[in-house]
Amino acid sequence: MTIDTADTNAINAWLPVTASRNAKWWYSAFHNLTAMVGAGVLTLPYAMSMMGWGPGSVILILSWIITLFTLWQMVEMHEMVPGERLDRYHELGQKAFGEKLGLYIVVPLQLLVEVGTCIVYMVTGGNSLKKFHETVCPSCQEIRSSYWIMVFASVNFVLSLCPNFNSISAVSLAAAVMSLAYSTIAWVASLKKGTVENVDYGYKAHSTADGVFNFMTAMGDVAFAYAGHNVVLEIQATIPSTPEKPSKIAMWKGVIVAYLGVGFCYFPVAFIGYYIFGNSVDDNILITLEKPSWLIAAANMFVIVHVIGGYQVFSMPVFDMMETFLVKRMKFRPRFTLRFVARTVFVLLTMLIGICIPFFGSLLGFLGGFAFAPTTYFLPCIIWLKLYKPKRFSLSWIVNWTCIVLGVLLVILAPIGSLRKIIISAEHYKFFS
Repeated sequence: MTIDTADTNAINAWLPVTASRNAKWWYSAFHNLTAMVGAGVLTLPYAMSMMGWGPGSVILILSWIITLFTLWQMVEMHEMVPGERLDRYHELGQKAFGEKLGLYIVVPLQLLVEVGTCIVYMVTGGNSLKKFHETVCPSCQEIRSSYWIMVFASVNFVLSLCPNFNSISAVSLAAAVMSLAYSTIAWVASLKKGTVENVDYGYKAHSTADGVFNFMTAMGDVAFAYAGHNVVLEIQATIPSTPEKPSKIAMWKGVIVAYLGVGFCYFPVAFIGYYIFGNSVDDNILITLEKPSWLIAAANMFVIVHVIGGYQVFSMPVFDMMETFLVKRMKFRPRFTLRFVARTVFVLLTMLIGICIPFFGSLLGFLGGFAFAPTTYFLPCIIWLKLYKPKRFSLSWIVNWTCIVLGVLLVILAPIGSLRKIIISAEHYKFFS
């Protein structure tokens, strides 16, 4: 049975990514900022402590440059075929590798990133609520993280019913502002605290092997901090486009603003946090700061608002995949009941996994290296080489191959370090804690 054009248009007008194409360039700015600056920014001083000043600075700055370059490539490729829009990451993959292979390459990686991030945000949101409660009411009875994760999930159950990307713009804007706010609190409060006594910038590893594996893990943490590529085409799909004014102009303007915001958040937090605390910094700099308590409480509340917005931005492409499958393959009618059931099940599953595995954040480095690095650092370069076929040894060819080599190294090394850390720490992990 073939679906006629009218039916296809009706379905596209219902699906979350293609439903509304009237976004402005600044929507792109705050959606990208919300997607990029996750709670991972608070782990950057800890990552620096495992890499040291020289290598840490190089990796952080190089990641910022490489990911901005690959993001530009994706923005350019969105409408590389005149009159056709590649609205989703897997559609770009299909253009490069073919109908089936493109799906098999892109969808598992993209889902791993987006679903993994949603679970991490469930745990982060619950832990931040717990930390906020303990900070403002130290004498109150302690409440288990599991219950706080449920409280956090209840907000996402409601917001997940927003039909499309443009309908979550206010939430995403609030999240982007909050990410700038808590990042600023982290480095300003560190500066105010001043350098700790006997600050040590040496590697905290007990052996050479420890040092090498910790370095690999830190690379995965940095990779996790650059995850926005997994939603960039879906964000660009919401911007109107004409031959005179293609969507890439507005999108790129938004990306530049977002990346300046990323630099403003990442570099001061990473460098100042490490400078002040050295290798005594915790894997979340807000834990290291502790005082003043009112400021730390505010920062945790900002983190909560941000991860609510981040959860929505990362879940929207997943909702789009689910609803596309249910409507186009399973032939369900596109209506609210279907959307309500599918999205509620997704939020419920991410909540349950977050409750069962509250140490999911420990898998950040592994996920960062294994799934985030391909979709962010080098898959756009491979697709660019395949579609545009730049001349061998031209500047474009050299730059793309350099990014591919560095990205593949990251994919190999980061999961090894993280897996070792997970195995060593396994005895301290508690399910349902």
